[in-house]
Amino acid sequence: MRKVQLLAVVITMLFLGSCARQVTRISTDQIVDVSGRWNDSDSQLAANALIEQVLGETWIENFKQENGRKPVVIVGLVYNKSHEHIDTNTYIKDMERAFVRSGRVRLVQAGEKREALRKERGDQNEYASKSSAKKWGLELGADFMLQGDISSVVDAYKKTKVNYYQVNMELSNLETNEIVWIGEKKIKKVIKN
Repeated sequence: MRKVQLLAVVITMLFLGSCARQVTRISTDQIVDVSGRWNDSDSQLAANALIEQVLGETWIENFKQENGRKPVVIVGLVYNKSHEHIDTNTYIKDMERAFVRSGRVRLVQAGEKREALRKERGDQNEYASKSSAKKWGLELGADFMLQGDISSVVDAYKKTKVNYYQVNMELSNLETNEIVWIGEKKIKKVIKN
């Protein structure tokens, strides 16, 4: 009887051990695709390709020659028009980080963060000393706005599915509405079940 109980305990422990979740830390640069849906690797691939495109085009030098200074860019929205939930903020942050690190353009804050800065400036003008409060009307105006979208097409037959993603970005002159740069990155995945 004791042997049967011991055997049952050992079998139970082996079963529970085999069901335990295993977590492995890997490099954030390593491409991992578990589901076939849009993931962090796709976001990084798209951002890197588009960063290389936008910073490698002539619009920066053209602007500098005409104006004698670096262009000022604001990053607008990247709309998710795909069939999946995609958090475009990671992608946007990669683009903004690249603009700042390149030193080729100046970047101004957009959206809610810009509003938070304005609120802080308002608080300073009310509560801080006159000598340390930041003044109104001195914000740096953007020359260009970067906007885009992520679209997708899904094709499926029996146990095979293809997910196609296209990331489109446009850089527009805020004064003239002229589009000075258009970039794209395409990603295609085949998923077999």
